[in-house]
Amino acid sequence: MNAKPLKVGKVTIGGKRPAFILGPCVIESEKFVWRMAEKIAEVCAAEHVDFIFKASYDKGNRTSVRSFRGVDVRKGCEILATIGHDLKIAVTTDVHSPSEAAIAGEKIDMLQIPAFLCRQTDLLRAAADSGRAINVKKGQFLAPWDVRNIAEKLIAFGNENFCFTERGTTFGYNNLVADMRSLYWMREAGYRVIFDATHSVQRPGGAGDSTSGDGVVAPILARAAMAAGCDGIFMEVHENPAHALSDGPSQIPLKDLPKHLRMLKAIHAAVS
Repeated sequence: MNAKPLKVGKVTIGGKRPAFILGPCVIESEKFVWRMAEKIAEVCAAEHVDFIFKASYDKGNRTSVRSFRGVDVRKGCEILATIGHDLKIAVTTDVHSPSEAAIAGEKIDMLQIPAFLCRQTDLLRAAADSGRAINVKKGQFLAPWDVRNIAEKLIAFGNENFCFTERGTTFGYNNLVADMRSLYWMREAGYRVIFDATHSVQRPGGAGDSTSGDGVVAPILARAAMAAGCDGIFMEVHENPAHALSDGPSQIPLKDLPKHLRMLKAIHAAVS
């Protein structure tokens, strides 16, 4: 079964060129997210890379009650929509409830379903009803072949414009493992598949009251995934990961993004 290419703005997931989803974990401030979007867009233009800009307006599943969450859904989506319009790029963000999916669906090019919520039927229905493209993060608790049930829900709800993102599978306590076979199996089942390099190196709850991670190996996993034949790479990028308000240990430093994109493009060309 061959999946149809998925168009999101000017980006094609499953086309001849690899797709990239890039951006900081969360909207730390309006000024910050604008700066990140502009800088990432400059890098991608220089490297001739197709990308969708990603930032969360709210991190609804932070480890601690003391952790920074973000901004209001309406304000966050308005900021992202303006970024998309002014920079002429597609934007994506994650939604956590049917009401949020309806709000985001008015302005956001691709709705992201968080891994922990990937089987929530009402959320999937609301995302499908928006008519927008949908990126479903495969739950850390699911086998690759289990995404078929999610796909059947979305199709039943009238939306076939979706892809899945592999983001690692729970492996004991406070750890994840990225199984490259998962990319093959999901694509063989007929779905477009993105590999999330930065969330795959998280150590959930690994710092006690926050999530730690092994960001240094995220580019290595991204290279392996590209070689395995995925349709694109998701990487969270930050100008200064050590000072990020969310998921700093897993994010890629902005200054390193050009070399990573060049390597990933070369690998994609070699295996295509």
